[in-house]
Amino acid sequence: MGTNEKAMDAIQNGDLEKAAELLNAAVEEQPDDPVAYINFGNLLAEMGESEKALNFFQKALNLDNNAAAAYYGAGNVLYNAEKYAEAVTMYQQAHRAGLDDESLHYMMGMSYMQSGRLPHAQASLQRALECNPEDTDARFYYGLCLARSQQIDEAVPHFERVVKEDEQHADAYYNLGVASMHKDKLKEAISYFDKAIEQQPDHMLALNGKEQAKKFLEK
Repeated sequence: MGTNEKAMDAIQNGDLEKAAELLNAAVEEQPDDPVAYINFGNLLAEMGESEKALNFFQKALNLDNNAAAAYYGAGNVLYNAEKYAEAVTMYQQAHRAGLDDESLHYMMGMSYMQSGRLPHAQASLQRALECNPEDTDARFYYGLCLARSQQIDEAVPHFERVVKEDEQHADAYYNLGVASMHKDKLKEAISYFDKAIEQQPDHMLALNGKEQAKKFLEK
């Protein structure tokens, strides 16, 4: 087993200090191998060392400017730092370098959504679902994109599937409640808001939604 593989095992076992030592050794053994730099970057990102992680991803890219995993890792660091536009650029580079899986399209979609670019977010999240129709998180946010784009009828089946796959998904119940209010189905809306509150008692949006629905019902 090579040093890189031993480091990956250490990460799997939660021994991050040992992993760092092994990856440092891997970089010294093979200073021209971008994989060691990428793995070290991912480890540093997990340890909260964002700037150092970006430096290692850049070192990997200096060795191989088609290292898709380095672009993707850098994108994740930037996303977590709420630098969404920069994250999108990195994810796009990862895609150009050949990465085309659900994780990439999901993260790209989330970056677009956080930037308020709903059409782009919708397209990316749709692609994530095409890669993996069982991705409940991607389905929820895809439904949210549709709802925020006033495509309520199209969003509802996605929220319904989310709560079938995850019966504790308070936000999906809340959005079903909002959709029901749009259709003036106030009792149904209250039922969904109740389910959201049951899963998350401090869900302020659901609590407020329920109060609004009750007021409309009393009128």
